Amino acid sequence: MLYEMNPLNRFSDRVEDYVKYRPSYPREAIASIISSLETAEVVADVGAGTGISSRLLADLHSIRVIAIEPNAEMRQAAGTHPLVEFRDGTAEATNLADNQVDLVTCFQSFHWFNPILTLPEFHRILKPSGRLAIVWNTRDRNDEFTAEYSSIVRKASNNHPGEKRSDAIKPFLESSLFGNRCQSVFPYKQKLDLAGLVGRAMSTSYMPKSGEAYEELLSDLQQLFEGSCDEDGFVGLVYQTEVYLAEPN
Repeated sequence: MLYEMNPLNRFSDRVEDYVKYRPSYPREAIASIISSLETAEVVADVGAGTGISSRLLADLHSIRVIAIEPNAEMRQAAGTHPLVEFRDGTAEATNLADNQVDLVTCFQSFHWFNPILTLPEFHRILKPSGRLAIVWNTRDRNDEFTAEYSSIVRKASNNHPGEKRSDAIKPFLESSLFGNRCQSVFPYKQKLDLAGLVGRAMSTSYMPKSGEAYEELLSDLQQLFEGSCDEDGFVGLVYQTEVYLAEPN
């Protein structure tokens, strides 16, 4: 299970690349989440990292966001935003009050949580009219460049289980605590130069940072980039942004 693999500290040495090179999310995906709510006053963005999704929610819809992030280095790198408040906490123990929030979001984070403890915690902090949104940017392997990038990352990670998140959603889908589930998918493309492509890979917690595997990763990424970049020196990673929505029972 991924939640048994040091999720609280494993990104501490990836913060710089995370801030610079992690992809954002399509506006349409954010709009679909907000439009599902009767009221949208307070959001708990859990596993918020450096606040990519927290700021996006706040900027696009002027919503107060409580960003829950257990990693101190990530919180410190997040910067400030007038509508975003970072707090130390975990998905399993958010330290929020009962029925406090209109929306719980998990952007690119739910697979690191213990679902047995997390789903009851989310149910507890949500208002009865609230929603839970689980979001992933999944690399689109129907795109030739993105498929080749994925193969390189998978090889460099020695087939790390983080590359296989398909089972992570099952506890959510099977939970009696939530109902009226729906799923939507939105296309998204991240434009990167060579430094960005390398940085995107290195923002992943299970990528090697030294040794033969690291050198091979850099070589493979450079070769991929040189064979695929446009005349302006950019490539595009293509994602399918998956949004899972549910309401508390």
